[in-house]
Amino acid sequence: MYNTSFIKKILLAATVVFLYSCDKDFNAIGDDLIGDDHFGLESEKYDVIAYNQEVTPIQSNSLAINALGIYDNPVFGTTTANYNTQVGLAAYGVAVGDAPVIDSVTVNIPYFSHVTGIDADTGRNKYELDSIYGSTGGLLKLGVYESKYLMRSSYYDNGNQLAQLYYNDQNSDFDTNKGTLLNDDANEFQNNKFYFSSKETTEVTKDKDGKDVKTYTSPAMRLKLNKAFFQTKILNAAKEKLSAADVFQEYFRGLYFKVEKSATKPDTNMALMDFSKGKITVYYKAKTDITTDADDVKEDRTLVINLTGSNVNLFQDVKDAAYQNAISSRNMTTGDDRLYLKGGQGSLAIIELKDFGSKLEEIRKNGWLVNEANLVFTIDAAKMAVKKTDNLEAQEPKRVYLYDFTNNIPILDYSADGSSSITSDPRMSKVIYGGIINVDATTKRGTTYKIRITNHIRNIIKTATATNVKLGLVVIDDISAVTSNKLKNRILLNPSTNEYFSEAPRASVMNPLGTILYGNNIPAGNADYDKRLRLEVYYTKPNK
Repeated sequence: MYNTSFIKKILLAATVVFLYSCDKDFNAIGDDLIGDDHFGLESEKYDVIAYNQEVTPIQSNSLAINALGIYDNPVFGTTTANYNTQVGLAAYGVAVGDAPVIDSVTVNIPYFSHVTGIDADTGRNKYELDSIYGSTGGLLKLGVYESKYLMRSSYYDNGNQLAQLYYNDQNSDFDTNKGTLLNDDANEFQNNKFYFSSKETTEVTKDKDGKDVKTYTSPAMRLKLNKAFFQTKILNAAKEKLSAADVFQEYFRGLYFKVEKSATKPDTNMALMDFSKGKITVYYKAKTDITTDADDVKEDRTLVINLTGSNVNLFQDVKDAAYQNAISSRNMTTGDDRLYLKGGQGSLAIIELKDFGSKLEEIRKNGWLVNEANLVFTIDAAKMAVKKTDNLEAQEPKRVYLYDFTNNIPILDYSADGSSSITSDPRMSKVIYGGIINVDATTKRGTTYKIRITNHIRNIIKTATATNVKLGLVVIDDISAVTSNKLKNRILLNPSTNEYFSEAPRASVMNPLGTILYGNNIPAGNADYDKRLRLEVYYTKPNK
């Protein structure tokens, strides 16, 4: 049985969750959810060992969200993100019609956005884009090519069917197998001066009387594609090429999206996008199916090609020298003074609770009951405040994720937390478990990330066979996506125990951001000594 102070604490947490549910503005919620008043409970602090671990080329296919663009991070370096995807007809075996003549072709891929108001002049919605990183109004040279690389979903090895994996460092494989440039319109904002626009998109079609009909949709990448290519590749294709998915994907192998820095403007940016919601629409005219119509009678038709099937996000990183040196010179024995977390092919932190593990017998013998246990990671604000030439600071990840590194699974506190989001963002659920950035109200910059590991610590104490596993810490975008992706080549961490680093959380691969946290190895007397990482556990200690 836990004492009444623990019951009070649970009631307080529930009250805070309820009150925050009315507030849709994301702010400093992670650190204050449980609160700092522990009702006179006795706390013990334990030293930890925390060190950096570089993430080498990693599986980046079939991600729910993919990056496209160039992000110049003033702290971590430059990441260029390209993308390749298969395509598929919305319907197979549909007759194109006789004597088809193409009118236009567009590709449309929606951005993540939200409405900010109504335009006073037009009466239309005004939008702001979400998940955009880098300079506002940054330009890119964007090329959308026919992909000639045949992506497969599986392969056979000794009679076993295995999933085909693709990795973030395979850009050259797809770049050398690109075909025709498809977004070759004379308007350079379609290619050489492309930017992610927050404007509402407008599509003009004709009704049955030939009058223009305007359809408005939320912001999207909307590009005109080469008409001659689609006339030949689709409208003039042999009927069997359009008959089934496997035949079509062999025939038209997909699209390759490639970005480069614009010659016009050096400032760049990057967007996270759901390409699976994208589609190519071919607008054309063909003879009617009415046999009594004259040969010159044609009707408007459309054919839709979806951006579905196998896909891969391709990252090219140029790491900042200080960042590369920090993750290359990590100390696995005594820990590091700073922890560098970065998504994509970046880096994570490994945390060992050795000091706590050495005190287990004492804790069990004395019958101490764990009321709460936390790891609080303090952000090195000075290192994160580096600015680029355009005066932009590095954007900070909203969340970090702590997991069982040894077994690549969530810890008990993650699994036990059924709390929903207390903001309008569904990715911000599991608020008791935490890991949400705490933001300073004045500077608007992050200060800490707090993660609750109470159940994890209780399990180690009460279960004699439980292993005091290593913990991993990564930046994350969606807290619900915690399955792991494979490294291209696993890394031997400890030859004596045959321990390998072989995979990392998938959601970290989808996050282009990074942060720098204080580690454990900060000497006494240093001005930052009190910011070092430690495990804090609040106990109820029985009277002797």
